[in-house]
Amino acid sequence: MNLEDLQNLALRLNELYEQLEIKRYGRVWTTEELALGFVGDVGDLAKLIQAGAGVRHIDDCKAKLGHELSDCLWSIIVLAHKCGIDLQAEFVRNTTELTEHVSRELGADAGAA
Repeated sequence: MNLEDLQNLALRLNELYEQLEIKRYGRVWTTEELALGFVGDVGDLAKLIQAGAGVRHIDDCKAKLGHELSDCLWSIIVLAHKCGIDLQAEFVRNTTELTEHVSRELGADAGAA
């Protein structure tokens, strides 16, 4: 499965959630509410990482970690879509720039050694 396939799955699920939100609340979540949900997921992710490091006790943290990472990815995909961001293009641009920057830094360190 590629990123486009993942995006399609995420956006289909978002459509279903929006139908459920309308049924339950009479409206869909705003982008701000989605972002707050994402922040909550990131907090849960941090706790699971701590459990994996032995700092917290959470039963079955490895399985829960996979679930939480998936929730975070879903949120990122949906937020990017709602904000009009081409996530794939931005990821490629950003990682390319960072790779070049870190490579230059490593080259400078190699020359100083």
